[in-house]
Amino acid sequence: MTRILTDQIALERNRARASKNMATFLHEAAADEIKDRLQLVKKAFTEPAIVNSYPKIWANVLNQSLQVPPSDTLGLKEDAHNLVIHAMSLHWANDPVGQLIQARRALEPDGLFLAVFFGGRTLHELRSSLAQAEAEITGGLAPRVVPMGDIRDLGALLQRGGFALPVADIVPLTVSYATPFDLMRDLRAMGEANAMNERLRHFSRRDVFLRAYEIYSDTFSDEHRRVQATFELIVLTGWAPGPGQPQALRPRSARSRLADALGTNEFPLKD
Repeated sequence: MTRILTDQIALERNRARASKNMATFLHEAAADEIKDRLQLVKKAFTEPAIVNSYPKIWANVLNQSLQVPPSDTLGLKEDAHNLVIHAMSLHWANDPVGQLIQARRALEPDGLFLAVFFGGRTLHELRSSLAQAEAEITGGLAPRVVPMGDIRDLGALLQRGGFALPVADIVPLTVSYATPFDLMRDLRAMGEANAMNERLRHFSRRDVFLRAYEIYSDTFSDEHRRVQATFELIVLTGWAPGPGQPQALRPRSARSRLADALGTNEFPLKD
């Protein structure tokens, strides 16, 4: 059986609460990153679709774009779009490869796919502080922060999803807060509170959070005693296969030697 990472009911509840008074700055940063990348593409996108949980934010990225919620089965028709953007939701997906496959099927040949989401070292300070505090006080660990994928693994997802010309890169962001509790408050206001399926189903001990506060403040504060929080935006770029795209050459089809082009001497390797 496939492991269920996310409690979708809890996730939707968190997002609904956040939408009433949402902290939008990271979504806005992600949207700006997507806009910048689209400006570099010399192609008109006439049928765009954006998979996201906050259409009030993402509808401004492209005019007349179809807004699709990030459910397990995406509301996208096959071969209907020349651009699909998966916005700030893939890190909560129980089946990220399935999400990419659905997005690829929704693209016309040579259509563009872009995804932006949290990954890498996002919230590593909070994760390590909570883990140390809980291990000290309770002797165990409870899942509290959704695991973030490494960029090498996430880039491989594009190939598994059937995309051509795959690229994965990182946009690092550092945010400072007066206290760790201010960070936690912001996470709730982003809809990013704990929605893991294996989370504790009762209130956590107060002394765990107080100890985590101490560890975080002592370990990750700057010279002004403000705590630092790392966010890494992973951006995936891929294209639906199309006849006009560059193709890799067949093995042994080269007509000149690399050593000749570089003007260097070539030495055979020893067995």
